[in-house]
Amino acid sequence: MERQQTVARSVGVVGIGLHTGRKVALRLHPAPPGTGVRLVRVDCTPPVEIALRAETVTMTRLCTGVAQNGVSIATVEHLLSALSGVGVDNVIVEVDGPEVPIMDGSAAPFVWLLEEAGLALQEPPRRFLRVVKPVKVVEEGRWACLSPYDGFRVTFTIDFSHPAIRASGCSVSFERGKEDYLAAIGRARTFGFVHEVEALRGMGLARGGSFENAIVLDEFRVLNPEGLRYSDEFARHKVLDAIGDLAVAGAPLLAHYEGYKSGHALNNRLLRALMADPSAWVWTEEEPERVQKRYSRGFGRVAAACSWALGKG
Repeated sequence: MERQQTVARSVGVVGIGLHTGRKVALRLHPAPPGTGVRLVRVDCTPPVEIALRAETVTMTRLCTGVAQNGVSIATVEHLLSALSGVGVDNVIVEVDGPEVPIMDGSAAPFVWLLEEAGLALQEPPRRFLRVVKPVKVVEEGRWACLSPYDGFRVTFTIDFSHPAIRASGCSVSFERGKEDYLAAIGRARTFGFVHEVEALRGMGLARGGSFENAIVLDEFRVLNPEGLRYSDEFARHKVLDAIGDLAVAGAPLLAHYEGYKSGHALNNRLLRALMADPSAWVWTEEEPERVQKRYSRGFGRVAAACSWALGKG
């Protein structure tokens, strides 16, 4: 039976918001068992805590954002994906602005931050949310599904008409316990298209986007001089996003998630549909052995991989 984990000490980082373009500081603090992930806007007087639940997700256009009592925090998915991938159950996340910093557009900098903090085992056992019957949502040819599975697996298929994306792998699977999160998924960056930038910025989005924090494509090719980190980085980033979107459930899932052309909005609809059906899930403290192995593996080669991802290697 696995025990809960928190960060061993407080750590912080400063970056810019992908959509606001504003400088923002983020700090992670240890939290007692049973706390979960708590998001706090410390630039408010008094500070405002935003609960992490499917129903507090209010932004799903090009990111996942949560809000409560008129206060919001956008672009939480990459940080939540890293916390889930590393196996952090309890942590206080403080930000002094309306958005989590985008860093390099992947989850790797957050994994590096967690390595810097270290992990501390806590006495209570980890709780899992086990899916016991399939739940599926469909919208205009796109769909997402959660099915019973003895572990946690994510399978995602993308379908873009862009030649550079079509030439890459369009379907990726990741299973916790069989693959290392950072090596397989965590370094995959978000991506966007040059022809969309002007319109997005006119809507107050993507104001902080650049070659430093996204894969940028014109009509035919990837424009980043360094190219791709994975041959199928686009699909892998969608897996990264899905892991972060599902982390809003507040506990690790035991399920197989499958997504076809899904996104933040459909992922949140799926999670809401799951939670709305009490017959579709149960709480458990018993997890498969392969999940135990994943969480007990530690960081391993995280430092070297993250240094490479951040351009430090």
